[in-house]
Amino acid sequence: MLRITRNCTPSIPLSRDRLAGGTPRSFRRKLLGLLIAVCALLVVMLLSLSLGAKSIPFDTVIQALNGQCSGADCTIITNARLPRTLIGVLAGIALGLSGVLMQTLTRNPLADPGILGVNAGAGFAVVLGITFFGAAHVGEYLWFAFAGAMFAALLVALIGALGGSSLNPVRLTLAGVALAAVLEGMTSGISLLNPLVFDQLRFWQAGSLDIQNMQVVRTVALPILLGTAITLWMSKSLNSLSMGNELATALGTGIVRTQLLGLLVITLLCGGATAAVGPIAFVGLMMPHIARRLAGSELHWMLPWTLVLTPILLLSADLIGRFLVAGELRVSIVTALIGAPLLIMLVRQRHMFRRQR
Repeated sequence: MLRITRNCTPSIPLSRDRLAGGTPRSFRRKLLGLLIAVCALLVVMLLSLSLGAKSIPFDTVIQALNGQCSGADCTIITNARLPRTLIGVLAGIALGLSGVLMQTLTRNPLADPGILGVNAGAGFAVVLGITFFGAAHVGEYLWFAFAGAMFAALLVALIGALGGSSLNPVRLTLAGVALAAVLEGMTSGISLLNPLVFDQLRFWQAGSLDIQNMQVVRTVALPILLGTAITLWMSKSLNSLSMGNELATALGTGIVRTQLLGLLVITLLCGGATAAVGPIAFVGLMMPHIARRLAGSELHWMLPWTLVLTPILLLSADLIGRFLVAGELRVSIVTALIGAPLLIMLVRQRHMFRRQR
């Protein structure tokens, strides 16, 4: 006689943290840590407004933010440092969340928008916009960056899905690295052939938060905030997907729908951030791992932690760049100096890849 058992335990091991979200003590610890991180972000933002070629007292900064002062110091804050600080927060949020999305959708711990070619696609499209369409400011860069990021994301995803019904992490990474190399080479070739384009491009391509126009902040705020809201809304589906396709399907998660929506959100986030500050490497790679160590792998915790920690890193790197050398060191250089050793360390940790087998 055929016997049917009612014990339907899933074959994929689930951690207690993933199923229950941790103990009450763990919840309080993570919440307290997140509140401390928010306070740290506010402090770093205040330092970003105060420190630079000319140090401005904190009370003057507060008065400038309240519109209660005038003079040279207030002009520096409102016209130069406030846009720079806000764009650092927005770009940090975008790069950090897009890194989480990339690593979750591909289940590849080394995935980030730079490695998967999304930033290179946005940069190449911006060069085409400058060269052939006369794009001259961020409001025009933005749409080209969106198109380039979308093209790169779809092409890499298509190559990564060849021969199977889901994205292959190794093939996806190799395709992204190859596509990034090709697009970066074409970008360099086009810009070198046209001195005017090269002169306009070289400051943007170096990656910097040196934005002195609030219109730039307003232009990129909408797509980045929209992408952030969608990412937080997707946290449950992303959490299911991170545990494997079989379990995600059993929990009612639409795998293809989640992956396509995730790619769309990555385009919004990376397109906006790259258009405003240029390509900044390693940020989307580093911060998800740091957030995972501090908050665990549960995405409803990991996403808020990443959302707060990444702007702290980006603004801190910008502050370091202001004082590290005479003049100013670009924020992308500082983040690369931090990120390159971390990437080597991640590659050496082979246990990170065992979950992909």
